[in-house]
Amino acid sequence: MLYLFRMLLMGLHFVVAGVLGVVLGLCRPFNPDNSRLCARLYAWPAMCILRLRVKADVDGLTNKTQSCVVIANHQSNYDLFVLGNVVPHRTVCIGKKSLKWVPLFGQLFWLAGNVLIDRGNAHKARQSMLTTTDTLQHKDTSIWVFPEGTRNLGEELLPFKKGAFQMAIAAGVPIVPVCVSSYINHMRLNRWRSGEILIRSLPAIPTAALSMDDMPMLIAQCREQMRECIESMDRQLHAA
Repeated sequence: MLYLFRMLLMGLHFVVAGVLGVVLGLCRPFNPDNSRLCARLYAWPAMCILRLRVKADVDGLTNKTQSCVVIANHQSNYDLFVLGNVVPHRTVCIGKKSLKWVPLFGQLFWLAGNVLIDRGNAHKARQSMLTTTDTLQHKDTSIWVFPEGTRNLGEELLPFKKGAFQMAIAAGVPIVPVCVSSYINHMRLNRWRSGEILIRSLPAIPTAALSMDDMPMLIAQCREQMRECIESMDRQLHAA
């Protein structure tokens, strides 16, 4: 019963947040800080409805001094609400072009200045990547990417795709890994307190001296650091 009530409230919240986000986007279309504000619109009320306790240690992310590529593990659609709590100033996200047609959310996502990529069209995808490189270098804006490319459902990290690392190396900006504990299989939404989630940002990894030949090493380094961090947070929660 509690689960059904929460899902009803979440559906209502999703619509209200979407309307408010679209209004914000229409008032200042494509402002790169719209994404952060819209993320908060979704995240704060959702955490109250779901009664999920989020502990975030992301000073390195929120206090970043330059543009960067943020990479995070992707577990489920709930990431919108969980990670919305920590999206930093002037940070936009990369998403599939098909998101544009999701009622309210898609229009909000577009008006918030996020980057929509047509993965079925290689030429357009490359053009989008060139645009994001220019954004990173000249517009004081960071890019948030889920390098797995799809949801891992709380299991082991999936192989990382190259896009985020190509952008970072091409622009010469650091990569900031953000790790979320494995929450999706441990949420208990039929209980008053649904669970606890840890979020942690890792030290920035510079790319200024790297070339595309260094990309496999960079991908392996980032994935291993994130894997170790996620396992450490999971052990911490299990021991609590």
